[in-house]
Amino acid sequence: MADYDPRNTRIDCLDGLRGLASLWVMIGHALLLTGWRLPVLSEPDLGVDLFIMLSGFLMVFHYQLRAAKEPWELTSTWARFWIRRFLRIAPLYYLLLAVAFALGSWLFESRMIIDGFLDKAPQSPARYLDNGLTNGLMHLSFLFGLSPDYAYRTPLPDWSIGLEMQFYAAFPFVMLLLKRCGWLRGALFTSAIAAAIASTAGLVGVHFPMPAFLPLKMHVFLCGMLLALGLDAERSRAFLYGGAALALVLLPIGGDMTATKMLMRVALVGVFFALLHHRLAGEALGKRLRAVSSSLGNRFFHWLGELSFGAYLWHLIFLQPIAAYFISTFGHTMTAPARFAAVTVLLVPLVYIAACGTFLAVERPGQQLARRLIGRRKPRALEA
Repeated sequence: MADYDPRNTRIDCLDGLRGLASLWVMIGHALLLTGWRLPVLSEPDLGVDLFIMLSGFLMVFHYQLRAAKEPWELTSTWARFWIRRFLRIAPLYYLLLAVAFALGSWLFESRMIIDGFLDKAPQSPARYLDNGLTNGLMHLSFLFGLSPDYAYRTPLPDWSIGLEMQFYAAFPFVMLLLKRCGWLRGALFTSAIAAAIASTAGLVGVHFPMPAFLPLKMHVFLCGMLLALGLDAERSRAFLYGGAALALVLLPIGGDMTATKMLMRVALVGVFFALLHHRLAGEALGKRLRAVSSSLGNRFFHWLGELSFGAYLWHLIFLQPIAAYFISTFGHTMTAPARFAAVTVLLVPLVYIAACGTFLAVERPGQQLARRLIGRRKPRALEA
C-alpha cells in the first residue's frame, strides 16, 4: 500500500517530518516569545502532537520489522526495547537537564523580561529555580510526568520527554493487548481506557499544567500506531486504520480543543497518511505525493531529523536570553516581525550547531552503547 518493503528499515518522509516537527516547535516558541503571531506556525503544541504521532508510528514500524528476530514472547525483547529507548533519550536529556539547572537563574531573569514586555502571566519561579533533590530525582527517574507538581518544573520543554518515557514503559503491554484483541479493537479499547483515566483525574481535581500524563495523549500515540499497522494491509484495511486514526485525534482531551486546532490535527493525520499511502491517491496525485515523500528523505532532511531531539531540547536555552536581549535593548522601537526575524536568525544556527555537537558526542555514543548491551543479552521466554 505505502512505498514500503518489509526488508527496508527506512521510510523516506519520516526524517523530514521529524525534523520539521522540531523546527515547528522552535519557530512557534520564537513567535510566542517575540510577540508576533502567524497562523499554524504559532501553535508549537501541534508540532509536539506530530512528534507524538511519529513516535507511535516508529515503535510499531520497528516492532513489525523485528517481529521474527525479536518475538515479543521473549523477555529479552522487552529488555532490548527498553534499553534502546532509554539510551536514545536519557544521555542527552541528563546533560541538558544539568545545563538547565545551572542556568536556571539567568533563564528566569530572561523570561521575566519577556513576560513583562508582552503582558503575559509570569512563569512560576519553581520552574526555573527549583534545583532541589526531589525535583532532580523526579526528573532523573523520568517519573516527573506522573506528578502535576513536577511535570513542568524545569526550563526545558521536557514535559513531553516524560510523556514519551511513559509510552515506552507501556508499549509492550499495549502491543500484547492489541495482538490479543485485534489491532483496531485493541486500539479503540486502549484509547477508551486512557480517556476514562484522564476524565477521572480531572473530576477528582488532578490537573496537569501540560499534558505530560500518558492517558492525556495516548490517543495521539495510537494514531501513529494505527498508521503503521496499515502499511502492509490491504486497501480497505489501510483506509479503515486511517479513518480510525482521524477519529482518535478528535478526542477532546490532552490540549486545546478549539475548532481550528482540531481541524489542524485532522490535517496532520491526513497528510501523514497521504505520504505513506500515496499509491492510493491515483496516478497523478500519487506521483506528486511520492516525490514529496522522497524529498523529505534527502540528505538535508535526514540530518534535520537526526538533530531533531537535540534541537528540541536546546532551543529554549538559547531562545529566552536572545529574545530578552532584543526586548531589553530595543523595546517597542522594534516591531514584532523584525524582532522575530532578528531572534530567529541567531537562534536557528546556534541551536543546530549545539544539536550537532551533542548528537556526535552524546546521542550517537548512547545508541552505540545500547547496541553493545543488547548484543550481550541472551533470549529468555516469558513465564506462563
